[in-house]
Amino acid sequence: MSLHGLTKGTPFEKAAEMMALGEAKGTMMYYTLARLAKEQGLDDVAADFIESANQEAVHAGFYATLNGMIPQDFWGLVRGFMSAEVSGEKKVKAMADKFREAGLVAAADEMEVFAKQEGHHGVVLAKILEKHRPELLAAEGKKIYVCAVCGYEYVGDLDAEPDDFACPLCGQPKKVFKLKA
Repeated sequence: MSLHGLTKGTPFEKAAEMMALGEAKGTMMYYTLARLAKEQGLDDVAADFIESANQEAVHAGFYATLNGMIPQDFWGLVRGFMSAEVSGEKKVKAMADKFREAGLVAAADEMEVFAKQEGHHGVVLAKILEKHRPELLAAEGKKIYVCAVCGYEYVGDLDAEPDDFACPLCGQPKKVFKLKA
């Protein structure tokens, strides 16, 4: 039995949403604590914080599943994330260049690693789609809208989405999407 959407439209919906967002924020907090602990030479403490962060991420996914925050037929979302990850590589690299120009070399160096990881995520998602849903990679004859903020690609008729449609990756309203040329 799937837990997908179990709390959607119930008195538990708001609580599940708050839990998902709280756990996601907890993930960020624990990874930040781990980084700070590592900078202070506290590798054992950093490892404990990383374990907690990983668990918080699992919790966030659980509550998001309960609320149906990600569609059960997730393949279109995966296709959109693929393009956003590729776009993210360029955007993070550009930000790293600005950091470097400002003299923030250590941060820029790490951001360049992150940029490459973002691009790699796009490659991994493309391989997953190629194996399981290759038809989603073919875009001929389809309308593709791109989120101007994060690069997420929406395939289909964006006008058919409700007015409150938001980018599933960055939360921007549909008015920021532009038809891909």
